[in-house]
Amino acid sequence: MALADYIMVRSMTVEISYESEKSLDIPYEDIINKMVAASLDFENCPYEAEVSVTIVDDEEIRKINSEYRGIDKSTDVLSFPFNEFESPGNFDDIEESVDAFNPESGELLLGDIILSTEHIIEQAREYGHSETRELAFLVVHSMLHLMGYDHMADEDRVIMEDRQRKILDLEGISR
Repeated sequence: MALADYIMVRSMTVEISYESEKSLDIPYEDIINKMVAASLDFENCPYEAEVSVTIVDDEEIRKINSEYRGIDKSTDVLSFPFNEFESPGNFDDIEESVDAFNPESGELLLGDIILSTEHIIEQAREYGHSETRELAFLVVHSMLHLMGYDHMADEDRVIMEDRQRKILDLEGISR
């Protein structure tokens, strides 16, 4: 086997719940698993990890957004990180956090991702790319949030957007 043929097989748990009446006609489970693994690999996460992904409709994500963020409108994705990072993507001090790991599996608990089917479909159409690309982008975006990145300050936004683009490019997912 040549070095270029080597593929890292990451051990992780991605719990996916589909709770929307609206159907995504793409292999969403494969896309989610692939993008979670790609994000963890890109960030050099040294741990096996656990992530929960829930796909809901616009009304449900609106309720969650209202309850947890005080914003009474639907959105494309919500991220609920379990851990705080000293600096984004830096796992050096994560073991100091008492609740960072699942006591049964030993996996790093990264957090929850909630996605809106309607937003995936509408944004794919609006941006002129596939639903596969839109879902992949939203999962990568959310994974970066779970690993401590944000886009509130312009400087942070540029860093996060660059990482998103690089992860998607490495996986051959383009607009």
